[in-house]
Amino acid sequence: MKKLFSGKRLIFFGLALMGLVAFTLSGCLGKGGSGDKVRDMDFNVVAETDIPQELKDIIGQKQQSPFKLTFSDDQNLYIVVGYGQQSTGGYSIAVNDLYLTDNSIVLKTELIGPEKGEVTGSEASYPFIVIKTEMSELPVVFQ
Repeated sequence: MKKLFSGKRLIFFGLALMGLVAFTLSGCLGKGGSGDKVRDMDFNVVAETDIPQELKDIIGQKQQSPFKLTFSDDQNLYIVVGYGQQSTGGYSIAVNDLYLTDNSIVLKTELIGPEKGEVTGSEASYPFIVIKTEMSELPVVFQ
């Protein structure tokens, strides 16, 4: 009786199968969206007096530690980044980028500390920023 698979054929078949699987998986990954910027998004930084009450309550509960969250009403998407407790005041937050990709919204922020010699007080602060932008169901990627 003749062997169906010799050692060399089995190795060749295994390698071919692994190559086919790798090729198929790489094709699936490429179709999910590149993550490249599609367009910049317009936004406004929301003054504390204009933050919806429900969102204010959530921020109040989370502000002790760094946090990132999204909140939406029927018309707008609010993106919030908090940097937790800081030892003094004088901190600000810069929005370096907010843009749309094929499959997400990307937000890049930066905490900016007080300048040398700036009077900051001795009480702790809890810097956070609330950004209001167009309504979207896409996930937000914080960077």
